[in-house]
Amino acid sequence: MIRQVITGLLFAFLWASAAVATKYGIHSADPLILANVRFLLAGGGMLLYFYLIQRGNNALPKGKEWLQLGIFGCLNTTIYLSCFVISMKTVSAGIGSLSTATSPLFIMMISAIWLKRQLRWYEITGMLLGLCGVALATYPLLLDSHATLGGILILMGGMLSVSIATVYYARVKWTLSNLAINGWQVFIGGLLLLPVTCLTSNFSATHFDLQFWLSVSWLIIPVSVIALQLWFYLVNKDAVRASLWLFLCPVFGFLFSWVLLHEPITWHTFAGTFLVIGGLYLAQREKFVRN
Repeated sequence: MIRQVITGLLFAFLWASAAVATKYGIHSADPLILANVRFLLAGGGMLLYFYLIQRGNNALPKGKEWLQLGIFGCLNTTIYLSCFVISMKTVSAGIGSLSTATSPLFIMMISAIWLKRQLRWYEITGMLLGLCGVALATYPLLLDSHATLGGILILMGGMLSVSIATVYYARVKWTLSNLAINGWQVFIGGLLLLPVTCLTSNFSATHFDLQFWLSVSWLIIPVSVIALQLWFYLVNKDAVRASLWLFLCPVFGFLFSWVLLHEPITWHTFAGTFLVIGGLYLAQREKFVRN
């Protein structure tokens, strides 16, 4: 029990740090350049580890698996993470962390549409509470120029994309291992983004300095590798209780943004976070009660 608590706390701590690490990185580089370097290095590293160290020589994607990986990589990496890193130019890191906690609400809505299932009253109420929470926490930041409406819309577009990707992933019958799927989807996502990065990014304003590489290294190793492995451990132990640790991510996210980036925390922040957490719990109440 103590081990799971420590693991859950460490997961929430690392996962919430992604927004702050991205903030530091885009001070040195164009957002899409930062994203592309991260995708290609992270995806390439996972594939090298899988095929050279784990010796997964006979586990290359076959036939339609390439298309499935391309769709998943486009939604989960190219669109979602590109929207996230672009939005960090005009949205506070705290709001970036808060937005990730809304993903279960989007997944619930998309799953209901996909499966043609009518949403229950508490699912709809929970979803509305979560969206109201994001709006409440964002409101003073819009007034103080710590966020823009355009940045919020881009961020929410990214959350919609990753939620569709999650539902799509669950509907595909994969034959590849989790590591191979993750490595290929991240690498393919980076390749799909590369032409856009080359055509639209400001290379003259990009500096591959120590801050840039520290940001990329943190996003790859503690966030993309360690945090995900901790998450898989928690899910394997108890999927329902594992989702509770997502509720802590906004708390750590606002703490990081306040301490490291000096972004403001107001009563709107606390009230908005409380609404998001309450909405998440209410929307998934049946799952928790059943457990």
